[in-house]
Amino acid sequence: MRCHDVKQCLSPAGDSGKGLQMNEGPSPASREERLAAKLRENLRRRKAQSRALDSRESADRHGDDGLPKAPERG
Repeated sequence: MRCHDVKQCLSPAGDSGKGLQMNEGPSPASREERLAAKLRENLRRRKAQSRALDSRESADRHGDDGLPKAPERG
């Protein structure tokens, strides 16, 4: 019977189910390393936002609204 031959062809011996492996590169970062990197990125972004906000507030305190002054009429 041919049925027996077909089943053998569908499940070849030695097939681990992983397919072909790509070149071995650096191992993926662990969960802790990924979280630490995200935290550092977030901290940098928040510091930049804070600096931008501080510079805006500083300009407001000094009366500089970023607009040119109107010419005086006399």
